[in-house]
Amino acid sequence: MKTVESKYLGGLRTSSVHLKSKNTYHTDAPIDNNGKGETFSPTDTVATALGACMMTVMAIAGEKKGFDMSGMHLATEKVMSANPRRIAALKVDFYWDDCPLNDEQKEWIKEIGLNCPVALSLHPELKQEISFHF
Repeated sequence: MKTVESKYLGGLRTSSVHLKSKNTYHTDAPIDNNGKGETFSPTDTVATALGACMMTVMAIAGEKKGFDMSGMHLATEKVMSANPRRIAALKVDFYWDDCPLNDEQKEWIKEIGLNCPVALSLHPELKQEISFHF
C-alpha cells in the first residue's frame, strides 16, 4: 500500500499528500539552490524527520513505562556540503524541560532516541551529532 503521493507544481515546488490522512505539505528548493525558500526544502524534511522520529520512539517507550514525556523539544541544524551537494551533518540539540527521569533512565531513553528508525536509515557518512540537555 502506498504511503505518499507527490507531484511537481512548477517553480521548484512540490506537493505531497499522506494518503491515509489526506494531510499535505509542500517543499521548495532552498534560496541557495535557485529556489524561493518559502517552505521546507526536501533536505529540511530529512532534518525534521530525524528529530520527530527520535521524540516519537522516546515517547512510545517512556509512556509504556508511565513517564510523563511532555516538555521534550529539540532544534536541528542541517549542514550541507557542496560537492556533492548533500546533507553532511545533522546537529540536534534535544531538550527536556522538567525531565522526571533519573540518570539511569535518561541513558536508557537516549539510546531509544539514538536508535530510532530514521537515525538507523540515514547513510553512515551523514554525521548525526546529537546533544541531550536534561
